[in-house]
Amino acid sequence: MDEADVRDRLRTVEDPDLGEDIVSLELVNDVTVDGETAHVSLALGAPYAPHETQIADRVREVLAEDGLDAELSARVDDDLSHDEQVLPGVKNVIAVASGKGGVGKSTIAVNLAAGLSKLGARVGLFDADIYGPNVPRMVAADEHPRATEDEKLVPPEQFGLKLMSMAFLVGEDDPVIWRGPMVHKVLTQLWEDVEWGQLDYMVVDLPPGTGDTQLTLLQSVPVTGAVIVTTPQEVALDDARKGLEMFGKHDTPVLGIAENMSTFRCPDCGSEHDIFGRGGGAKFADEHDMPFLGSIPIDPAVRTGSDDGQPIVLDEDSETGDAFRILTENVANNVGILNRRKQR
Repeated sequence: MDEADVRDRLRTVEDPDLGEDIVSLELVNDVTVDGETAHVSLALGAPYAPHETQIADRVREVLAEDGLDAELSARVDDDLSHDEQVLPGVKNVIAVASGKGGVGKSTIAVNLAAGLSKLGARVGLFDADIYGPNVPRMVAADEHPRATEDEKLVPPEQFGLKLMSMAFLVGEDDPVIWRGPMVHKVLTQLWEDVEWGQLDYMVVDLPPGTGDTQLTLLQSVPVTGAVIVTTPQEVALDDARKGLEMFGKHDTPVLGIAENMSTFRCPDCGSEHDIFGRGGGAKFADEHDMPFLGSIPIDPAVRTGSDDGQPIVLDEDSETGDAFRILTENVANNVGILNRRKQR
């Protein structure tokens, strides 16, 4: 078989999200055939996303039917050159945002990052919530960044995550009282002066609202997409709309809506209680034609895990952990959809 034959066979591999074959979608970058081995470069940009893994597995199956071993690689072309990129080693930046505080945004960010790492991805977690940085506690990170000879910061690691937080830069009990220009300067330095290395995903935990931190991120970093966190009740959804409008004004795709604190299941009687209502996040996503990423129930184990620095997504026996794993997979799949659409 030659290159043309391989491409013809790959027309039988369908993208599960975009509904066409991967050749028509221009997701096959290059093909070379060396004896019984076909080297195929695919335009897949969401490492370990279940649907992209499915595409790769199907490519291997199709070529194996013709007696070929598939050697696969992935490359997504970017409009920016290496020198122009703020974070040249980071493939995807995912912003986790909320319109208001108290909806569990940091809990979603931490478990999303840990969930992506659990899938096998290389992940960074940047706690950009300058006024309430608590990610280090939520992952039990006691180690602070190290400085290199050229004054670069080396982020500590926990659960396979490279960590950076404003909490590392201020005293534990010191209030952060910064004006906009100071916020911009510090955040810009953290983008540029941290040795993040090669990452498949960087999850950024933003402060609530639509202030200086959000604007700095959107104006200086190529954000792949945003996750908007809400709770089911209307007052939270009203603020979620503001976040949606903010990302829209900056042409930043929204990966979907995550509903936190959806239902409480009584451990004694087993009945469910809709403390903050039910279905508000899914309805909000539907009204705005946004993907719904999933619902996370109210579970005391989430609070315990956050206080003890053990993300519940890592607990294989937890039903709430399952909910976080589903959310993580949905986010990764939606990152893949965005990247694959750009190839056309």
